[in-house]
Amino acid sequence: MTTPIILASGSAIRREIMEGAGLDFDVLSKPVDEAAIKHAMLDDGARPREIADALAEAKALRVSRFLESQGRRALVIGADQVMVMDGTLFDKPVDRAEARARLLSMRGKRHELIGGLVVAEGGAPVWRHMSETKLWVREFSEDFLDAYLEREGDLVTRSVGAYRFEGPGAQLFSKVEGDFFSILGLALLPLLDYLRTRGVIPS
Repeated sequence: MTTPIILASGSAIRREIMEGAGLDFDVLSKPVDEAAIKHAMLDDGARPREIADALAEAKALRVSRFLESQGRRALVIGADQVMVMDGTLFDKPVDRAEARARLLSMRGKRHELIGGLVVAEGGAPVWRHMSETKLWVREFSEDFLDAYLEREGDLVTRSVGAYRFEGPGAQLFSKVEGDFFSILGLALLPLLDYLRTRGVIPS
C-alpha cells in the first residue's frame, strides 16, 4: 500500500502547485505558534534559514504526530518561507497600509526569500530541503503601486512580500534569481525527487 501524502499547510498556492504537478494528496493543517518560534529563535541569534527550517519542521511534526496518535501513517509535508532585506527579517503586513509602506521600502532594492521544506513520517523529520531566491524590485511609480494595491486588495496581506509572484505581483520585479516554485513557497522539484525515491509516485 502506498504511503499517503499530506500537505500540512493552508496555503492555497502550495496546494495549487502540488495539484498542478498531478500529486494525489490530502490537506491537513494544524496551527503552530509561528510568532513565538520566530521570536524565540531571533532572541537566540538564529539565522533566517534556521528559522524557515524550524517553522517548516514544526508544521510537519504537528500534523505527523496527530496522525500517529490516531494510528495513521503518512508523509507529511511542512513548508515555510521568510523574507530578508537589508539584514532584517519581515513578517506579513497586517493591512494594506503596511503593505504599501513595505513595497515602497522595497522599491529599487533586492530581497531574499528563504524557504524551508520538511517531510515528517511517524512523528519525526525524514527529509528536508532549503531554498533561497533573490528578487530585485524595480523602481515603480506610486501610481502603479496604488493601482496594484487596488487590484490585489487584501491579498497583499497573505504573503510576507505583499505580492503574488504568480499574479500581478510579477510586475513589481526587474530581475529574479532562483527557482519559480521556490519563490511561490514550495520547492517542487526536490520534493518530487524525494517522493520518487520513496516510491510513492512513479519514477
